[in-house]
Amino acid sequence: MSLNKVRGNMYNWCDYTWNPIRGKCPHECLYCYMRRFKVGKLRLDEKCLNDNLGEGNFIFVGSSTDMWAEQVPDEWILRVLEHCRKFDNKYLFQSKNPKRFWKLFDYFPPDTILGTTIETNREHEFSKAPKIFERDYYMSHYLKKKMVSIEPIMDFDLMSLVRHIKRIKPQFVSIGADSQGHNLPEPSPEKVKMLIAELKKLTEVKIKDNLNRLVNV
Repeated sequence: MSLNKVRGNMYNWCDYTWNPIRGKCPHECLYCYMRRFKVGKLRLDEKCLNDNLGEGNFIFVGSSTDMWAEQVPDEWILRVLEHCRKFDNKYLFQSKNPKRFWKLFDYFPPDTILGTTIETNREHEFSKAPKIFERDYYMSHYLKKKMVSIEPIMDFDLMSLVRHIKRIKPQFVSIGADSQGHNLPEPSPEKVKMLIAELKKLTEVKIKDNLNRLVNV
């Protein structure tokens, strides 16, 4: 069974992670925790589609690779969504390519949260994922429940980053820092505190433990 209890630096507000689509993520983010593992080619693990996902759980589907990357076939994603719909759970689907959500929008389980990552408002060269403005654009058009992950947080322009979040209208924002020492451009403690204060005017803010390295909140 590949339903894994949330632990470590994962979202502590989820109960489990489930990764039926596996392999090397095409976005190749330099700070991704999965880069240190030998994950192989992208593939659908057929055995996972026999997993009992239970009831009343909050499950992050696709935590180990971006199952919404362009290189992942629609058929794989549809089979995963079909299996999720068999169980009465809440699901998080998070992607740096939220454009893919649109094509398969009608197939999501009823209790779904759509998420994306916006590490900064500034463009950077640490990832092959779609640009920040593209993530913002597509997420802002979805009517389902939404969340934004600002992790690993990188140096930013305060009001510009806040405007990205405001356009998306998420139910909550999760903020975390780099946990693996990738020497990223990071904001000062004062800027992080100002960001948190501004975001709290818009939505709920969830602080991850790894943010304490930058600022004690």
